[in-house]
Amino acid sequence: MLPFLWLSFLSLISYTSIPISSAEDSPLSSTIYEVLREHGLPMGLLPKGVREFDIDETGRFHAHFDQACNAQFESQLHYDRNVSGTLSYGQIGALSGISAQELFLWFPVKGIRVDIPSSGLIYFDVGVVDKQFSLSLFETPLDCMAMRTVDHAQLPDGSGFIVADAIPKFQTQIQSGELRYQLDQDSSGRDFE
Repeated sequence: MLPFLWLSFLSLISYTSIPISSAEDSPLSSTIYEVLREHGLPMGLLPKGVREFDIDETGRFHAHFDQACNAQFESQLHYDRNVSGTLSYGQIGALSGISAQELFLWFPVKGIRVDIPSSGLIYFDVGVVDKQFSLSLFETPLDCMAMRTVDHAQLPDGSGFIVADAIPKFQTQIQSGELRYQLDQDSSGRDFE
């Protein structure tokens, strides 16, 4: 009788136990996508590569990447190693760790929202204006390309950043333009016989 009870107990435990798995066995990112979807947001707001994710009862979340990375949508989005914000239905507020590129400037994304009911658009609050994108761009998580650390210089009015790596390119273009102008001026004074 005792072996029968022991086997019954073991089988009961095996049916009611929850499997424990590591991030390698079952990607934690699926949980992230489910949470976004449960809040009426597209799963692709956070790209692939999230290593840790936590959310509290108020909706405050933290997502951690191995390193900063960029994902290409209509424009480029930069994700810091740590992204945080507050989730509520159809929006993320108090967002930090995501920047959107416009031309050569990077603007910190302060919030993200979708229309309820859906208009097919998603809005990124970058301070002065909202950038709008097609919601379909964010339906699936994209690959996020690892970025080496780059310096950002804040604009004087505090509205955005310029990537320091772009500055030498502009200086080279300006200098080559000045050189071309100088050569044009020098050759215009020559007599061609």
